[in-house]
Amino acid sequence: MSFETVPFETVSLKTSDISHMQRALELAEGVCYFTSPRPWVGCVLLASNGGVFEGATEGKEGPHAEQSALAKAGEQARGATLYTTLEPCVHHGKTPPCTEAIISADVARVVIAIVDPDEKVKGRGVAALQEAGIEVATGICQNEAADLLAPYLTHRSLGRPHVTLKLATTLDGRTAMSDGSSQWITGEAARGDAHLLRAQSDAVIVGAGTARRDNPSLTVRDASLPSHVNLSDVQPRRFVLGNIPAGSSLLKSDPAAGIAAAEELHGEIPDILAELARRDILSVLLEGGSSVAATFHEANLIDRYVFYVAPSLAGGSEGTPVLATETTSDIKDLWRGQLKSVKKIGDDLRIDIKPL
Repeated sequence: MSFETVPFETVSLKTSDISHMQRALELAEGVCYFTSPRPWVGCVLLASNGGVFEGATEGKEGPHAEQSALAKAGEQARGATLYTTLEPCVHHGKTPPCTEAIISADVARVVIAIVDPDEKVKGRGVAALQEAGIEVATGICQNEAADLLAPYLTHRSLGRPHVTLKLATTLDGRTAMSDGSSQWITGEAARGDAHLLRAQSDAVIVGAGTARRDNPSLTVRDASLPSHVNLSDVQPRRFVLGNIPAGSSLLKSDPAAGIAAAEELHGEIPDILAELARRDILSVLLEGGSSVAATFHEANLIDRYVFYVAPSLAGGSEGTPVLATETTSDIKDLWRGQLKSVKKIGDDLRIDIKPL
């Protein structure tokens, strides 16, 4: 996915731009759990006297990051430089346009990580600021911002949620043994990290086979969450591809804990994803099984693969593979991805991969 930028040659860049934008990205990451379907944005305002004021998107309905930082700065915003991880909005929504607030505050310079692909914005925010005589630079820390905002950008650019496939596997690629047992391939630390993935997702999807065989709850229970995040605020919506088995744990709800009963999904995968997007679901965590994973994979509808690999071997030729697809017979047809990160978690490895 590519994003438009204002060429750097048209603006004057400063040595501190990257460090201030990196701080804005940290602020955005801190609120990524509870702003969806709004984008999680961070903002740093550097006053001409050296004062620094920070802001981040305040929940689902509060002020935007730029508005928060401007309010803290007050009169010191005049002549300041404002750093924001996403192009300021130019339309009325739950809040007034951020461009109007920036212009009214007499900010001198705005540095933007990434242009907003939303049709309501998409360069119009940059244009409005430039027309008001404000110097604008875009593309600072663009790749980092794109990774952080991937669910929002996917939703606005492709009209579907961002899909992450999560699987726990042995070294020889088995997600379950020949008798169907899979609890637990990985250790407690890896399972806690997987729950953090759930907390960062709007929805979790499993197949009916997994719902029947494993009777999962698909809730956030063991994640090590930041102190400012409440467990009840980060429970994902739960969906099953097909029929939910009678008596399934997925049918249980707990409104006080933010847990709603799971819903069934029927139809073609692209249509299902489009419907979820219409429900303002920006991110989906796909948790199994191998047939469901294969269906999404073969349709090129997986945006990130997260493998938790245990230092264990199943052996033999039976058991459940990562993907229930046709065997690749020729090496030239081998699917290859881009390795993004490898991290040791407890005794296991977490491997993050993106499609090429």
